[in-house]
Amino acid sequence: MGDVDPVFRALADPTRRALLDELFARDGQTLVSLTARHDMTRIAVAKHLKILEDAGLVVSRRRGREKLHYLNPVPIRLVHDRWVSKYAEPWAAGLAGLKHELEEQMEKVFEIYIRTTPERLWGAITDPAIRAKYQFGASIESDWTAGSSYRLGDPAAERSLIEGENLVVERPSRLVQTMRALWGPDAERAGTSRVTWEIEPVGDSCRLMVIHDQLPPDAPAELYGGWPMILSGLKTWLETGQTLTTPGSLMYLPQQ
Repeated sequence: MGDVDPVFRALADPTRRALLDELFARDGQTLVSLTARHDMTRIAVAKHLKILEDAGLVVSRRRGREKLHYLNPVPIRLVHDRWVSKYAEPWAAGLAGLKHELEEQMEKVFEIYIRTTPERLWGAITDPAIRAKYQFGASIESDWTAGSSYRLGDPAAERSLIEGENLVVERPSRLVQTMRALWGPDAERAGTSRVTWEIEPVGDSCRLMVIHDQLPPDAPAELYGGWPMILSGLKTWLETGQTLTTPGSLMYLPQQ
C-alpha cells in the first residue's frame, strides 16, 4: 500500500477531484447527497467513489441505514512527504488543515495501511519512546487499562499537551480514548472529544483507522489537522525505522 500510483490515477480525473472537494467542504456525506451535486447517475458517482476508496482517499462508514463517505487526507500527506516537501515547504501542509462548519458534532476519519503486525502497531501507539518519534517529540504515559488515565507530552513538563481516559482497551485491535487538548487556548476551549484506534490485520500488513469524533462544530482545525502527519510518521517509523522531519510538521509543534 506504499505505492502512490493509485492516488495519482484517482486524482487525475476532474470528477473525482470534484467529489473530494465536496467532502472537503462537508465531510461524511451519503451517495445520494454527493449525486445531487453532480449531473451524473448514482451508479456513475458510486464508481468514482470506489476508485477513490481503492486509492485510500475516501473512507466509508455505516451509521444506521446510511453509508457515509469521508475524505481521508493521509494518502495526500504521504505524497507530500515523499515528493512535494523536497520542492515546496510549508504551503502543502495546508492540505491537512481541514475545518468544517456543521450543525452537529464533527467526525473525522483517517485510514492508512502499514506493513507490520497488530502487536507491533499496538506497541508503537502505546510505547512512550516510540510515540515520541512520530508525534512531534511527545511521549505518552498510561497503564493501558480500561478506565485509566493517560497524558501526552514531555514527561519533564509541568503541563501535558493532551490528557484523557482510556474508555476501551482491547489489545491489539481497538483503543478508545477521550481527548482533551491543552496546548493552547483555542484547543482547550474545544473541550473533550473522542479518538478511536482500530487495527485490522490484512495479509502481511495492518489497516489502521483513526476516528476522531465528538468534536464541537466550531472545533479549531489544529485539533484534528495533525493526524495525517502523525499517521505518516507512524507508518514511516514502523516500515523503515526512520523519522519524518518534513517542514509541514513544524507548524504543529507546541510553542516554547
